[in-house]
Amino acid sequence: MALGTMTWGRDTDADEAATQLMAFTEAGGTLVDTADVYVEGESERILGGLLGEVVPRDELVITTKAVARRNEGPFGGGASRAALLGALDGSLRRLGVDHIDLWQLHAWDQSVPLEETLATLDTAVTSGKVRYVGISNYSGWQLGTAATTQRAVAGRAPLISAQVEYSLLERGVEREVVPAAAHHGLGLLPWAPLGRGVLTGKYRNGNTPPDSRGASAHLAGYVEQHRTDRASRIVQAVSTAADGLGTSALCVALAWVRDRPGVVAPVVGARDTNQLLGSLVAEELTLPPAIRAALDDVSAVELAYPERPMG
Repeated sequence: MALGTMTWGRDTDADEAATQLMAFTEAGGTLVDTADVYVEGESERILGGLLGEVVPRDELVITTKAVARRNEGPFGGGASRAALLGALDGSLRRLGVDHIDLWQLHAWDQSVPLEETLATLDTAVTSGKVRYVGISNYSGWQLGTAATTQRAVAGRAPLISAQVEYSLLERGVEREVVPAAAHHGLGLLPWAPLGRGVLTGKYRNGNTPPDSRGASAHLAGYVEQHRTDRASRIVQAVSTAADGLGTSALCVALAWVRDRPGVVAPVVGARDTNQLLGSLVAEELTLPPAIRAALDDVSAVELAYPERPMG
């Protein structure tokens, strides 16, 4: 598992973040994910303040992302060379480190030539400020184009990861992104592996717990997207499987996505440490083939031409 920090600085304060990080590393976790846009950089600042004091820097694999957001500045923001290098320096400053282990483009930017964006990633690596580079939220053709373009220049740092939403409720990436990542050798880092919390079963029967993201003014819409009739059928199947295995729906959902082809580590976020520990228990669970097949079936996405070969 990877530790997600999207809510650090808003729903999770610095003290709770420290407790989470300690619990995560004590359980053997090493990969911590953040982004420059999370709570306007506060997530990175909190993580940076914990390095050294709570966990030695060299015991963590730190990944952050640069958002391709347009602005009114002289360089226009986005994934341009100037904007990306500025974002990188900002992340290094907030994290208080001299390098980032994995730096990812947060989204595709059609306003900037791809060659300029990818050359900037290589500059970041050759400068020593970044060890490895990846992408996030790219479609299949975007991933394939970027990976091919990057490898076409000898000596360029290759893309090694693709961070995408992937869960029993969101399997659309299996149409093109997953096979493209496999073909080009990129590992998958699923975000929202619990279907934005819906797969835990907390929202069953129309309920919205007052301490949940679904009741949050800034995250309710984020959760609502997966509160559908289809989702209800999948959640019921997950809950039934959990009852039969004597575990939680959360663990079943995480174990399912963790073992999908190409997945390196699901990125799990938590409101508090107890919630995080509940997620880490999933590492001890292996789903029986029959249950995995049943979950595959109830959550399957339709594959048609051209994703499915002609027969």
